[in-house]
Amino acid sequence: MPSLIRFSVAQLCGTLCLALPASVLAQPAAPRDSAHGARLPFGTGEVLDYKVNVSFGGNIGHGQMRVEGPVAERGVTTWRLVSEMKAKRAFVKATDKTTSWIDPLRFATTRFEKVERHPLSNSSETVEMDLVAGTWREAKGEPQALASQFPLDELSFLYFLRTLPLDKEGSHHFNRHFDDTRNPTMVTVGAEEAVDTPLGTFPTRVVIMHVRDPKHYKGVGLIKINIDLSACRLPVRIVSRMPIVGTTTLTLVGRTDSPNHCES
Repeated sequence: MPSLIRFSVAQLCGTLCLALPASVLAQPAAPRDSAHGARLPFGTGEVLDYKVNVSFGGNIGHGQMRVEGPVAERGVTTWRLVSEMKAKRAFVKATDKTTSWIDPLRFATTRFEKVERHPLSNSSETVEMDLVAGTWREAKGEPQALASQFPLDELSFLYFLRTLPLDKEGSHHFNRHFDDTRNPTMVTVGAEEAVDTPLGTFPTRVVIMHVRDPKHYKGVGLIKINIDLSACRLPVRIVSRMPIVGTTTLTLVGRTDSPNHCES
């Protein structure tokens, strides 16, 4: 049972944070805020709550994604993206927290942190990006060249997906993970699909991600995301599959919208 819990929690964290190789468009995203063209579909103050289900265990936890700030990082005004997941099975608990600081004008990550607390293991990761020097480094590592001048990580990539046009089907390749070994990621925009949630029924577009993440998958994994078609572009449902755990599903159950950033 403990090993099954460990696998379940690892998968849940990977799903909530998208377990992505955080790659993004080969071409940089244009600056997007009220002073620089179209606004982003999210902003500081947004909070999204999820329930977490696994096929071999039912509802075992809940998660939250939120946008905090603004926060000053080395003289740059950033937004802090936070993803937290809490899971429990019997008397065993686990938590996972991922934080990403992004420059919303350039849509580029300046810092990334992940902390995992599981029954059988604990881990933490800290990455600093120097956008001027074009390098990134882990807490105890040497500087390495950024793969993109507008780098993203696994959490900020999820928010980037919400800025993509969803008006038609098609496939795209992205190369904006800060670590070039994690690039590229293929994203397939599929058909429209209605998704029922405790908040009501959302018209969504299916987005399939082909994920390269050796920590959570062998080879390439697939993650299905239902992004709603309103101006808010909410990730309504996130589904992934993994050996032993089976299918993991995150479903939106609560939301607090950012003031003046979208209208449902």
